[in-house]
Amino acid sequence: MMVLGREEAVEDGGLGVVRIAQLVGREKTQISRALKTLAESGFVERDPATLRYRLGWRLFTLAAHAGEQRLLSVAPPLLKRLVKNLGETAHLSVLQRTEVLTVLSESPPHVVQAAGWTGRTVPAYCTSSGRALLFDHDYDVLSELLSGVEFRKLGPNAVQDVEELYERIVDARTRGYALVDEESEPGLVAAAAPVRDFKGRIVAALNVSAPKFRLGGRLEDAGQEVKNTADELSTSLGFSPDPRPGVVDSSEPGG
Repeated sequence: MMVLGREEAVEDGGLGVVRIAQLVGREKTQISRALKTLAESGFVERDPATLRYRLGWRLFTLAAHAGEQRLLSVAPPLLKRLVKNLGETAHLSVLQRTEVLTVLSESPPHVVQAAGWTGRTVPAYCTSSGRALLFDHDYDVLSELLSGVEFRKLGPNAVQDVEELYERIVDARTRGYALVDEESEPGLVAAAAPVRDFKGRIVAALNVSAPKFRLGGRLEDAGQEVKNTADELSTSLGFSPDPRPGVVDSSEPGG
């Protein structure tokens, strides 16, 4: 199946039996039988028009599950390093429709937590992690996603509508990381960056957040540190920054 992932196969929409046999150095009949078995299992599929074989749906499903498992196994040491470098709480979060769900958290020794944040959700529209998770949404998709959301003013600088949110997403996308300053809560600032999988899709976000008096003066530096760590995590999931995917269609998580 490796040959079907080569550039030649991708550009040509698949490979024929003869070409595959040439590339792997096997008899055509052997290759034909093997491909038939793989096709029955969904690991490859045959284009009925060109008769060429390409990678199948089951392989991509397995890859997606493997990516989720790898994300949760690779992220913890990177979160620990982020906490060590910045001295603030760090989170790994995912998007659950219009909210951000924290799946992993790491805190420095000086932070006293009354309750763990793993498994809790916060609004996407006013959090740094939410903004990072929405990087690839265009205006129409964003409007549809948030059509039923009430933009509550949880912090003095919170966005009031989709138009304002989209403007801040565009700014964050240009920068490479999202910054929020007293949007989800008075006195709280945060920075976040997206994590991409091998297909270039945003699958998670890394973020740090803390009281403004402690992190506010170094928020830009924190944003760059978070971005570098998120990029490293993306690379471990198989993401390559070229070509870039196009726009589609706190001590508290997200901050």
